[in-house]
Amino acid sequence: MSSQTPTPAHMLAESMLSRRFGNETVNYFSSTDMKRWQHVWNSTTNFRTGSPINRLSFLRGDHAFLSAALTHPSTQYLLLNNLAPLTRSPAEVYYAKYDDVRNLVPQNTFDQSEEEMIKGFDSRNTHATLIFLGLDESRKDGSLMYKAYSGVPFFAVDVTPKGSVAQRAAAQDIISAMEGKGLSFFQTRVISTFTADEAAIYAQARALMDWNTRNTFCGTCGHRTLSVNAGTKRACPPTDAARTSEGQSEERPECNTRTTLSNLSFPRTDPTIIVAVVSADGKRILLGRGKRFPPKWYSTLAGFIEPAESIEDAVRREVWEEAGVTLSRVVIHSSQPWPYPANLMIGAIAQCSAAAHEKISLEHDPELEDARWFEIEEVEEALRIGASDLGSGPLPEYKGGLRLPPATAIANQLISSVVNADYFQGEKSKM
Repeated sequence: MSSQTPTPAHMLAESMLSRRFGNETVNYFSSTDMKRWQHVWNSTTNFRTGSPINRLSFLRGDHAFLSAALTHPSTQYLLLNNLAPLTRSPAEVYYAKYDDVRNLVPQNTFDQSEEEMIKGFDSRNTHATLIFLGLDESRKDGSLMYKAYSGVPFFAVDVTPKGSVAQRAAAQDIISAMEGKGLSFFQTRVISTFTADEAAIYAQARALMDWNTRNTFCGTCGHRTLSVNAGTKRACPPTDAARTSEGQSEERPECNTRTTLSNLSFPRTDPTIIVAVVSADGKRILLGRGKRFPPKWYSTLAGFIEPAESIEDAVRREVWEEAGVTLSRVVIHSSQPWPYPANLMIGAIAQCSAAAHEKISLEHDPELEDARWFEIEEVEEALRIGASDLGSGPLPEYKGGLRLPPATAIANQLISSVVNADYFQGEKSKM
C-alpha cells in the first residue's frame, strides 16, 4: 500500500463492530500512516483521531498555551500563499520555524485575551491569518509540554501579500526568502502527491485558511470581522476604534452574529454524497462522465445534500436526477474531507432492486455527458491498470480502456469495495 493511502492503527483493530461490518475504510486527507500511531494506539489515556496531530480544540482559547506554542523551538509552520502550500517538492511539505515568520507573526500575538482583542478592535489594523492546527503527540524529544499535553505544535500562516503596507512587505520577504532556498508554493488544482500524514495536515490548514479568507467581512452586517479562537472562529466586534477620528471605540450597528450561534462565525462544512451504484444482480456498476473529464475517464456519481434532506434520500435523488436510475437500499461506506474548499464527501453504496429500475436517462439534469453500466470484470481491470488523476495527461492505452479515479479519491475506494464484494458476501455482509 502506498504512503498516499492511509492505514491508521484503528483501521485494523478488532472489535465487535469490525467483526460484524469489516474493517473501516479511511480515505486520503483524513488520516495517517499506521506505524506512526501503533505505539500509542494501545494507550487508553489519550484520544486519537486519524490525523497525525491532536487538534486540542479546547486549548484554542488558552492564550498562555498558544503564546508558549507560538515561539517554541519545535513548532512547525505550514505556509500558504494564496492557499498553495510551501513545499520542497510536489511530494514533500516544508515546515518553517518561528524565526522565519516572526516579522509577520508578532511574538505578542496572544498576549491579550479574546475578550480584550474584541474590545480593542480597530479595523485599520490588519494581521496575517494564523491558525493553530494541533500537537503531534508522537514526537516527544524537545517538544512543548503544557499541563497534561506534550508534543510538537503545528500552525498554519497565510503569507499571501495583502493587508497593510507593512504586512504585505513582511509576507513578500518571507516568500522571497523561502524561494531563495529552492522551495516553492505548490500550485495545482488538487493535491494527491503528499503522504497521508501531510495530506491530513494540509487539508485542515487549507480548509480553515480558505474559510477565514472568505469571511473577512460579516455576512450579516457587512463590517470587517476579527479572527479569534486561534483562527477557528471569526467575531463581528460590537465596537471599532476606526469609526472615530479620535481613535475611541464607537459602537457598530447591531448584528445577530453576536447574540446567537451562527455559521457566519464558525467554519462550515458542506456535505456531499458520492455513490457507487450496483445493478440488481450485483454484476454491474453505474459510472458517469462529467463534461470536462479526460477521454474514457468515468467515476461514481456525486452531488450536494440539500437542506432538510437525509443522506440516503440525497443519494437516491442525485442518482435519479443525473442518470434516471431508481435506487432501493443505500448503505453508508466511509467519508472523505475534501478541502476544495470545505466539502465532506459522504461515500455510499446503493443498489437497484429490479432490472426495470436500471434504465439510464440523461434527460433530467444535464450535468453528465454520459452514464453507463460497466461489468464488474472491466471495472476490476481498470482499477489495476487504468486508475489515474483527473488532471493526468495522455496515458498508455490498454485493452479495456476504461479510466478510473486514483486510490487517493473516495470514488476509487467505493468502486473497489463493490469489485471486492465487501458489502455482499459472507457473515460481514452489510446489505
